[in-house]
Amino acid sequence: MTDYFSLTLPDDDIRAISSIGLAHLGDAVYELLVRTWLCAHGTATGKGLHRATVALVCAPKQSALAEKILPELTEEEAAVFRRGRNAHVNSIPQHASREEYQQATALEALFGYLSLRGQKARINELFCHMMEES
Repeated sequence: MTDYFSLTLPDDDIRAISSIGLAHLGDAVYELLVRTWLCAHGTATGKGLHRATVALVCAPKQSALAEKILPELTEEEAAVFRRGRNAHVNSIPQHASREEYQQATALEALFGYLSLRGQKARINELFCHMMEES
């Protein structure tokens, strides 16, 4: 049986996944990290958890947090980030600018990529840096 919690794919298989596909996975990875972070930091009520999650997973916030880690990215990670930022998206939420949405998509693509490479420690390192003073 395949363990999808710890799935690691070969680099060729990951390169075959579209930027939007990587962002789709990375969105879930990021949201799980945010939900875990909120619970670990004492946000206890259901309504409070939901509001806090929505505030941290919206494109403008993701874009701002992504800015904090850009200088830390390796060349390979920066290439994945650029690939995600340049992904063709059909619609942009009203509350986000095109630039914010592209930046958020890039962050999600990076997290999806790192997840499929099995680099949980690196995801955690980047996420922790993003959440400092947040």
